[in-house]
Parts: sequence; C-alpha cells; structure tokens
Amino acid sequence: VYVPEALYSDVVDALAAKAKAAKVGDGMTEGTQLGPINNKPQYERVKELVADAVSSGARAVAGGKPIGGEGYFFEPTILADVSDGTRIVDEEQFGPALPVISYRDLDDAVERANATHFGLSGSVWSADATRAAAVAAQLECGTAWANTHLALAPNQPFGGAKWSGIGVENGPWGLLGFTELQVLYRSKV
Repeated sequence: VYVPEALYSDVVDALAAKAKAAKVGDGMTEGTQLGPINNKPQYERVKELVADAVSSGARAVAGGKPIGGEGYFFEPTILADVSDGTRIVDEEQFGPALPVISYRDLDDAVERANATHFGLSGSVWSADATRAAAVAAQLECGTAWANTHLALAPNQPFGGAKWSGIGVENGPWGLLGFTELQVLYRSKV
C-alpha cells in the first residue's frame, strides 16, 4: 500500500488497529474474518517474506508471526517502514501481510507500483473519486478499482497482467480457456 507521506502515520495506526482486532480462525466458525493460509508451502513463504522484511528494517506494527496450534494460521500483519526492493513489496505473497510504503509524489508512487513484474490487481482510494479512477487507470494490472476493492462480478473478467497468472476467470473470456479451437480449410473443388 502506497500512502501519502502526510497521512502515513495515521494510516499505519488505523491499519494496525484493524489487523489487531481481526478474528482469525476456522472459516466455518461464525464471526471469523480471516482463515488459514491454504497450504504449507504458501504458509512458509509468507513467514519467510515477513521475516525478510523485518530483517531489512521493516517494523511489524501488527502481527508478524504464525499463530500456534493446528493449521496454517498467521497473524494479520502490517509492516511499516518498508521500502521498494524488499521482497514482500516486489513479489506476490498471497498472505495476510500488508507492507505500507510512503510517497511524496503521486506520479512517482504510480511508477513505483508499476515497476514490479507482477500485476494482478490494485486499488486507489481518494476523497476525489474521479481522480482515484484516473490514477487507477494508470496501474499496470489486470483489475483496478477506485474507492473499493475486490468488487467482482461473474460476468466480468478477472485476471492479471505481466507475470500474474495466465488467462482470466469469469465471463466469456474465462470460458475460452476451456475451449479448443479448430480451423478447417476446405478446398473449393
């Protein structure tokens, strides 16, 4: 998450409070907000990326470690004082860890966000919805949102750009992956 420098401390504090208050547990239990990571290799990857960020100078202002017991549970984690070039920023981690990075210049933030090899999705938040949409349109990702996140519809494609996956899900575009094309040439004789 790229945050304007002037709002950085307030946003980090608000995100940390949300993360600390999140109920982690069995996804079938009412009230659970965050379940486990879905497999051991991914769980190990999240642990490694968070540890790497902290050893590189990031502060875990919430979470930062596995939750003991059975299952691949990891604390909702907010990482402050993290920078571009840190693996957790530059790689897709698909875990409950959120690096928060400050910026001074919006164009620079967009350039930095686009500098990765990945581009699954992104969102832009602003009091000015028109400006948020204009900035979101500059993101090099498969799906971009303005003032919302994870708004998905079964008739709209969802997929990544760059190294973020192959193809898309949903809508007629998603069905194409399950088809086989055949070209038949027939002579006129």
